[in-house]
Amino acid sequence: MLINCVAYQEGKKLSDISVEAISDYIQQPDCFVWVALKDAQPDELAIMQHEFGLHELAVEDALRGHQRPKIEEYGDSLFVVVQTVETDGDELSVGQVAMFVGENYVLSVRNNVMRGFLGVRARAEREPHLLAKGSSFVLYALMDAVVDRYFPVVDALESELETIEDRIFIRGSQRDNIERLYELKRKVLVLRHAVTPLLDAIGKLHGGRVPSFCRDTQEYFRDVHDHLQRINASLDTVRDTIGTAIQVNLSMVAIDDGEVNKRLAAWAAIFAVFTAFAGVWGMNFEFMPELKWHFGYLAALSIMISVCFYLYYRFRKSGWL
Repeated sequence: MLINCVAYQEGKKLSDISVEAISDYIQQPDCFVWVALKDAQPDELAIMQHEFGLHELAVEDALRGHQRPKIEEYGDSLFVVVQTVETDGDELSVGQVAMFVGENYVLSVRNNVMRGFLGVRARAEREPHLLAKGSSFVLYALMDAVVDRYFPVVDALESELETIEDRIFIRGSQRDNIERLYELKRKVLVLRHAVTPLLDAIGKLHGGRVPSFCRDTQEYFRDVHDHLQRINASLDTVRDTIGTAIQVNLSMVAIDDGEVNKRLAAWAAIFAVFTAFAGVWGMNFEFMPELKWHFGYLAALSIMISVCFYLYYRFRKSGWL
């Protein structure tokens, strides 16, 4: 679905144009066209491919979706794929923005993205001196908007981790904590799959050899690279903390199991006294000194109870009971 199609010249908006008029505007000097599509259909991308001369492999990747974040060069144009990661309740929603960028055009195709980029266009139009840098600034603005949306997700993951950490030493919560930690670890991996490949790819846009139309905006892409590094460092910290928290939870489970085993062993030792004495006095020998004693039964019970109380006292003092 076509969201908008706008022509710009020297950083100023000329007008909204029809798709058929694209080829006329991109031939004008210092003019570029910015087209935005949402959940594009094959016939729509086929029209754009004809208007902008897009490479068929890039168009195929944009249609297929679920691409790894990347930046590829096709002659004098770029094909950029970034993943959006947004919170949707307790889950993370992953979308994709594919961007075709040339000297005089920008085509963005977003799929499964909850929030649009109309704010990016409005911001760029409020800064004509930056928009005058051409299509490369639009590429920066879109990538910067996607990366900025990672920060609230990182904050949410850190807050969730802090909540779980506060519950680690609450007795009986270990199983629930481990389940929540593994779910949080899965979310961290989802965000890392969006950040890490883009961090590696964006080096193509600043420093060294860069596409000709990106030479004046290298410092802007370096800024995006710095943001990605900060996010990646935060994710590394969260991942390491999750690993430590899981180990602590498992240790707490082992400690609880040890406490239970000690209690069971203590009670088993106490009741073993009855078993031992009853086993001795329960033997069916005819001549046993205690069998004919008038107070033998009371003496046996007294000995059993005394030994049991003594063991109970020692186990209690040792903290086993």
